[in-house]
Amino acid sequence: MNIIDDLKLQYKVGGIVIKLIFWNVALFVIPWLIFSILSLVGITIDYMQYVSLSSNPALLIWKPWSLLTYAFFHTGIMHILFNLIVLNFAGRLFMTYFTGKQLVGLYFLSAIFAGIVYISIFYILNISAPIIGASAAIMAILVATTTYNPLMELRLFIIGNVKLWHVAAVIILVDLMQLRSENMGGHISHLAGAFFGFIFIKLLQNGTDLSKIVSSFLDFFTNLFRKQKATPFKKVHKNYNKPLEKSVSKIITKDKSQQQIDEILDKISQSGYDSLNKEEKEFLFRVGK
Repeated sequence: MNIIDDLKLQYKVGGIVIKLIFWNVALFVIPWLIFSILSLVGITIDYMQYVSLSSNPALLIWKPWSLLTYAFFHTGIMHILFNLIVLNFAGRLFMTYFTGKQLVGLYFLSAIFAGIVYISIFYILNISAPIIGASAAIMAILVATTTYNPLMELRLFIIGNVKLWHVAAVIILVDLMQLRSENMGGHISHLAGAFFGFIFIKLLQNGTDLSKIVSSFLDFFTNLFRKQKATPFKKVHKNYNKPLEKSVSKIITKDKSQQQIDEILDKISQSGYDSLNKEEKEFLFRVGK
């Protein structure tokens, strides 16, 4: 199995957190490669201006998508590396209690909310500056999990055992202390994302799931563009002479395959994808096709 097949398999079985990481990496690497190649032939395009979020609300008229795209693009290796490490950490904690659809909904809605707060504050302060990065959405995921279970025990390298709320409190405190730094817009969006994560859980606990807004929207477009395969009319002939044993053997084969899949997925959940051997990876890749 080559590295491409390995990545495809990880994407298929890794869950929504891995998919979000893949999306962020792809939107970092692919445009960079394309526009780097174009620059070699003398074509220079600053594509970041089309996906970053400007503090000028008038610019939303010609690039309204930037209210969401800014949360999927990054400016450099260290920027995306740090964000994805925290996304992996916070996302896995969130998935302990909630669903993948709720994670995607929170990511999208918190990014939009944080973007609106950023534009509003910078417009009042008469400051013009763009922001880009997934930090606000990731902060929402971390604070949402903290709001739901603040006393969750974590074991951090060197530090040892801490509560989840300790981690969230330190990050929020750092953002508050750096509000007057050069990256003021970034810290404002972080705090806005944290606030949205808190509100998201409080509303959820009261029976209002905001993620359904995003789920309904995505389901609509998924069903809209999904190819509807026509099922041809089939004549069914009942054969009383067909041995019963054949159908039984098929069920047994299917059960064994499903049992093997379940065992492999359990192994991934307990020890991670890297714990699989070559045969297990190839088996998952075959059944995933």
